[in-house]
Amino acid sequence: MKILTTIIRLLLGLAFVVFGANVFFHYLPMPAEWPKNPAGNFMNALFVSNYVFAIGLCQIAGGLLLLIGRYVALGLTILGPIVVNILLYHLFLDPSGLIVAFVVLALWLFLVWRWWGAFAGLFRRS
Repeated sequence: MKILTTIIRLLLGLAFVVFGANVFFHYLPMPAEWPKNPAGNFMNALFVSNYVFAIGLCQIAGGLLLLIGRYVALGLTILGPIVVNILLYHLFLDPSGLIVAFVVLALWLFLVWRWWGAFAGLFRRS
């Protein structure tokens, strides 16, 4: 189980670092203009407002924490809202990427389960 956890941690970390860095360095192809639909309007708003840079920075930070293997719970916490937004974006705006969104969610949930000790206190009654 430890080897599987390490593989998933490294894959998820690498994915977030690669896609987060793409926001700054544009090495993966992106459309010159977003389509005129709700998904395109959403993506256009992220880019025009430069909000996408904050998302990319969080992706890189969380991904690096997963890759390094230290403060993994913090990395998962940083990436949590991003994973939820990936899922919601594909559920409501662009269903074509829903399978990838579910894979990312499953990998993230697996790692949260493996580091449950760091999160368990959040769910205790006070």
